[in-house]
Amino acid sequence: MLFNLLRSEKIISPSEVYEYMKTDKSIVLLDVREDYEYKNGHIKGARLLPVGEIKTKIDTMNVPRETKIVVYCQSGARSARACNILTHKGYNNVYNLGGIMNWPYETTK
Repeated sequence: MLFNLLRSEKIISPSEVYEYMKTDKSIVLLDVREDYEYKNGHIKGARLLPVGEIKTKIDTMNVPRETKIVVYCQSGARSARACNILTHKGYNNVYNLGGIMNWPYETTK
C-alpha cells in the first residue's frame, strides 16, 4: 500500500486509452519495451522508447511537457518506472497503461 502512495504515475485503463485514441490525436503512446519486443507486436501508433533510454532521449522527441503521454510495457513494471522518470523530468500529464498483455484490442507489427 505504501509503495502505491509513492508512485507518481496515474493509472489508465485500456478502454480509456482506446477511446482517447479515437478522438485525441495529440496523445503520445509510448512503448518502453525493447526493440525486439516492439517488433513482435505493439499498439498501433505507439512510439518506441525503451525505459533505459528515456532520460537521455525523451527531449529529442519534442513532446511538449503538457502533452498526454500514455506509457506501456509488457507487464507494467517498466511502464511504472518510465512514468516516474517522465514526471521527474517535468512531464505533468503522464498515464500508466501497464502491460500490453492486458490490451484486449488489436496490435500491429
